[in-house]
Amino acid sequence: MTDASLKAVILVCTLSPSPTSSSADLLGRQIGDEFSTHNVHTETVRIVDHNVKPGIGIDMGDGDAWPAIREKVLAADILVLATPIWLGHPSSVTQRVLERLNAESGQTDDTNRPVLFDKAAMIAVVGNEDGAHHVIAEVAQGLSDVGYTIPAQGSTYWVGEAMHGTDYQDLTETPKATAGTTQVAVRNTAHLATLLKQRPYPAG
Repeated sequence: MTDASLKAVILVCTLSPSPTSSSADLLGRQIGDEFSTHNVHTETVRIVDHNVKPGIGIDMGDGDAWPAIREKVLAADILVLATPIWLGHPSSVTQRVLERLNAESGQTDDTNRPVLFDKAAMIAVVGNEDGAHHVIAEVAQGLSDVGYTIPAQGSTYWVGEAMHGTDYQDLTETPKATAGTTQVAVRNTAHLATLLKQRPYPAG
C-alpha cells in the first residue's frame, strides 16, 4: 500500500521535440499510468521541449528552463528518467539532466542532509540496438551519486532486434516481458518512496 500523497515526475529524455512521437515518451507515459494504480500522482516533462541549458548550476541564467523543472523534481518523491539508447549510451539529453542534477550535491536541508536523500528514482530505456543494461547502469550511478535511492529491479526497458528499424512505438502491443518488468519496477519504486517518506535517512 502506498501513500496517496506521493508524487512522481517523469523526465523524458528523447531527442525528438513535441509533437513528434517518441518511444521514450510512450514508455514514460505507460509508467505514469502504472503509478496511478498505486495512488501516485505523476507529471511528465519532455526535456527537449524546454530550454535546459548545459552546466552544473541550479540556474544557468538567460532563459534557462531548468529552475522551473527543478522545482517539480524537488517537489516529487519519485524521479523517473526515460531515455533512448544512442550509440550504446543514454541520450545527450539524459546526460544534461544528470549534469544539472549534480548541482543538488551541494544542497542540504535544515538537518544538513542532501536534499535528494529521501527520494526514489526509476529508469526506463528504449532502443532498437543493444545496451539497455549498460545504459541503466550509467544512469543509476549518476542518480545514486546525487542522492537518489534506486529500488530492487528499479528499471524497465525494451530493445528491438539489433540493426533493425523497429521502434517501441511501432509495436502493436506492449510485450508481456516489458509490461511485467514495468509493473515490478513501479511497484517497488512506489514502495521504496513510501518507506523513505515515513523513515527518512538519518542526519549525520
